[in-house]
Amino acid sequence: MSLASGQPPSHPITAAGYAALKSRYDHLLGTERPLIVEIVSWAAGNGDRSENGDYLYGRKKMREIDRELAFLAKRMKAARVLDPAAQPDKSRVFFGARVTLVDEDDTEKSVTIVGDDEQDASAGRIGWSSPLARALRGASVGDLRSVRLPGGIKEWEVLSIAYG
Repeated sequence: MSLASGQPPSHPITAAGYAALKSRYDHLLGTERPLIVEIVSWAAGNGDRSENGDYLYGRKKMREIDRELAFLAKRMKAARVLDPAAQPDKSRVFFGARVTLVDEDDTEKSVTIVGDDEQDASAGRIGWSSPLARALRGASVGDLRSVRLPGGIKEWEVLSIAYG
């Protein structure tokens, strides 16, 4: 995907991450929004809208869905689907890398660098724009990288890099 200007979109994402965004968009547009429209239409036919809880809640819910639809559409338009397995230089850390790190206390940690829309720290997936991912970009096995965290600066050594 590319923009009309010829510049690549600024948001890398995996194919699975893009599919999740599209699935959420399709669900909201095809299931949730029509259901809310039906409730609002029914409630509007019941008379006084100013004191009609179903109508007021339905309109509020519809605005929330419309905001999320607009957000998802914008993110999908800006997304650039990348295949981590197609990375030509697998000796350095780039998008999609699974990186095993060790800190100064010999605590190992494995993270996968994914798109910001698919990050999940509890599953070891960190966003491309996160401080740790930014610090790791371009690193090779054996490199030391420092990351400024809320508790101070922490140094990590890259133990291994894998793709796919």
